[in-house]
Amino acid sequence: MENEGKMPTKVSRGGRAEEHKMVTTYVEDMAKVIEGDQAGIIKKIIHEQEASEREKINLSPESKKNKIFMATSAVMVIIAASIAYYFLWSNEINTIEVPEPYVPLIYLDGSYFQEVGGMKKGEIAQSIENEVRNTRVKGGGVEGIYAIENKKLIGLRRFSTLIEGNLDLSSKNPNAGFVSDDFLLGVVNEGPETKNFFMLIKVRSMLDAFGSMRAWEEKMFSDLHGFFGITVETANKYLLTKPFDDVVIENKNARVLYDNEGNTVFLYVFADDASIVITDGREAVEELILRLGSSRIRK
Repeated sequence: MENEGKMPTKVSRGGRAEEHKMVTTYVEDMAKVIEGDQAGIIKKIIHEQEASEREKINLSPESKKNKIFMATSAVMVIIAASIAYYFLWSNEINTIEVPEPYVPLIYLDGSYFQEVGGMKKGEIAQSIENEVRNTRVKGGGVEGIYAIENKKLIGLRRFSTLIEGNLDLSSKNPNAGFVSDDFLLGVVNEGPETKNFFMLIKVRSMLDAFGSMRAWEEKMFSDLHGFFGITVETANKYLLTKPFDDVVIENKNARVLYDNEGNTVFLYVFADDASIVITDGREAVEELILRLGSSRIRK
């Protein structure tokens, strides 16, 4: 290609043709290329700058969209905190403060807590008797029934006061100190037709508590008949003053209240040297003695 880089031939005044050459250098070529690329680079920089500005606007807390998002988030946090406060601190939460360390007096298959605060004597007995009849433990099982007042377990002395009981545990009674404040109400489920209410009292020793129990016999039926589901009527009113009899159950000393037909109304037995069981069935006594023995072994 002979004409590359040359201008066309033109005729001079003397009739001689003159050829003018135009030489392009490498530097000039690069300048043209750079000039063309600079326009593209400038456009790219402008586009990147515009994109950066749009991103700043989107991330800015002053933008309308972000203001709505932050307001919604704040509302959700307030709602979540309110729900947490309700479930954690609401006074309506049904909790029971149990003294620590707490160990049941005997092995139990189930437990039931009965609020007795504000109840009258008859209402307390009826609420306990209802649980005895409707116990959820299976046959052969034992359920403990705990009396609570203002969500706190109460001891024997407070329980006796609430039911207007006649077991003398006052400071005037020299034997009162031998009777512990630990006690347990409950039910022994002997089957569909037989559910025995019981009361377990802890004492320092059988000899120390014997006098207090004998003194209570005169009013024991009056204090406890409602817990056994017995209604005082004309036909059985004599039980209010009928004396107890001595018996031996499972080789243990016991005192039994019989009706006029010789049927057991209820009894109390010195199950061991530190435990007195009040109940209305001999089978229940046997079960409770076994559990008291197993409790001592585990301890």
